[in-house]
Parts: sequence; C-alpha cells; structure tokens
Amino acid sequence: MRTAFIRSLTEAAAKDSRVMLVVGDLGFGVVTEFAERFPKQFLNVGVAEQNMAGVAAGLALSGHIVFTYSIANFPILRCLEQIRNDICYHEANVISVSVGSGYCYGALGMTHHGTEDIAIMRSLPGMSVVSPGDPMETQAATEHLAQGVGPAFLRLGRAGEPVVHETPIDWQFGKAIKVLQGRDVAILATGSMLKKAVDAAVILKQKGIEATVLSMHTIKPLDVDAVLEVIDTVPMVFTLEEHSVFGGLGGAVAEVIAEHGTGRVRFKRLGLPSVFTKHIGDQDYLLKQYRLTAEQIAEDIHKAMNEPDRSKSVHSFRFTDDKFSSIKMKIA
Repeated sequence: MRTAFIRSLTEAAAKDSRVMLVVGDLGFGVVTEFAERFPKQFLNVGVAEQNMAGVAAGLALSGHIVFTYSIANFPILRCLEQIRNDICYHEANVISVSVGSGYCYGALGMTHHGTEDIAIMRSLPGMSVVSPGDPMETQAATEHLAQGVGPAFLRLGRAGEPVVHETPIDWQFGKAIKVLQGRDVAILATGSMLKKAVDAAVILKQKGIEATVLSMHTIKPLDVDAVLEVIDTVPMVFTLEEHSVFGGLGGAVAEVIAEHGTGRVRFKRLGLPSVFTKHIGDQDYLLKQYRLTAEQIAEDIHKAMNEPDRSKSVHSFRFTDDKFSSIKMKIA
C-alpha cells in the first residue's frame, strides 16, 4: 500500500502543483523520488508532528492540497489538537496519512500500534476516513483525495500487502465494493482485513456457507445503502477490522443497524479487544493471538452462525390501559 500511495501521489503532484507532501523526518527510502522531483512541493518539518499539522493547515489555507505522512499514531494522535482546531475547524484540504495501521509495527510495542485511530478520527467534524483494502484501492483513494476534498484520514498498511482485486475496480468515495456475492452471511471488511475476509469466505464455502464480502474502504462517510442491502439479503452480518471493536467499522455499522430498526439481522464485530497487548511479536503473530487469521475468522463465523438466535427468545410485552392504571395505583 505504501508504494502504491507514493506512486499515485507523485503522479498527482506532476499534474497539479498544489499537491504537497509534508513529512515528519522519516520515510526517506519511500519519499526520496518525490522530494527530488518536486522540491517546491516537499517539506520535512522534522520530528515535530504538531508543527507538521499546523504547517499543513497553513499551506492548505493558502491554496495547497497537503498530504502529511508518518507512521502509525504519529501523524494523528501526537497532533490531534492541531488536526481538530487547525484543519477540521477550517475545513482545510489536509490529508493525514498513517502508514502502518493496526499491528503493522507490532514488534515495536503499543506506542506503534494503530488500533484506535479510526474511532478517534471519524469522530472529528468534517473528517473523512478512508481505509483501503489493497494497493489498487490505495491508488484510487490517493487519486481522489489529491483533488482536494477537505480534511481526510488515509489509513494504510505498511508494505507487501497482496492485491485482492484481480480486475479493474470502480472505486468511488463513500461506496463499498462488492468482492464476493453470497446468500448465507456477509463479511464487511476494511483495510488489511479484506484479504483475510476473502480467504475466510473460501474456507466457509468448503463448509457449504456462501459469504458476501464487501470492501468498506470508506468508513466515513459510510455506505449506508450497502449495509442496508446486505441486511436485507443475508441472515447474519460480520464486520472485520484490524482495529479495536469499539468505534471503528463495527461501531459504524452497528449504528446503522440500530438506527434503521433492522433487528431481524444477527450482527457480530470481529476485531481487536480494547487492550494494550501484552504479547510480543510481529503483525502475523499478534493477529493470531486475537483470532484474526483467515482460518480463525472462518471458524468463529461458522461457530456464531450455529449459536442460538437470542432475538427469537425475546417476547414483546405491551401494557394495556388497565394494566398501566393498576401499576400506577400500586406505586401510589
């Protein structure tokens, strides 16, 4: 994803001199070509992320389209106040790019784990949240954001992510992409979990379960129509993300389900618990500890589908006027 991003950004900068890249003293193996080709569109502010956000806001308000770039939590949490007050409040064309989402930098510890970023960024007024599922989606997202769409958060993996889409895609901002069509269950995945969702669907098919897989590459604004469509076509829906189950894609989908009164569908969030992990290891090792390998995901989906539907055991109860009057008399 990182390579697809910088390649697309370089192409955008060649076409539009307003496009700028601002970094916090890292990524030089990746951004070197951009810096050499467009020295007037590149700026290294040093290890000072708060300044990075503030400078980016100033440049944006002067007519530029600015991408800030750093790893994991550094370009967002370290400078959250500046993003909120300088960028979002002024509706500035600044795209905060975080490379190394989830446990990409797993072995470096909790300071480098990006596991709450979606929840935090999607709560900011005016902020768009984009989390591509593979390099093709990353390219399309970068091209769109480089046009200037106001404040945005682009959440990327690190490097070496597989291509999920084998044919050209119709990527649209705020619109989910249907990767697989099934009738038994739906998996709504974002970011690095898209490939695992597809692999889990293949495993489930061997068990006679056909899964729809949606790439929810844009979490804010969420594709509400796509969510409602799968709710109408399958009996159970899962969200899948390399992020805390609180406030991320799962939270966003749960809000849609609750607000639209779609109680007939069964729903479950698959993601990371709200903890600072005590495990030590790389991304694959940590994901395995939290049951986010394709095999574990398929196993948990299969298990959940065979659990009793608790909603069928809930009986509605309506007060009649006589019963309500009786209760009022007892209380009095």
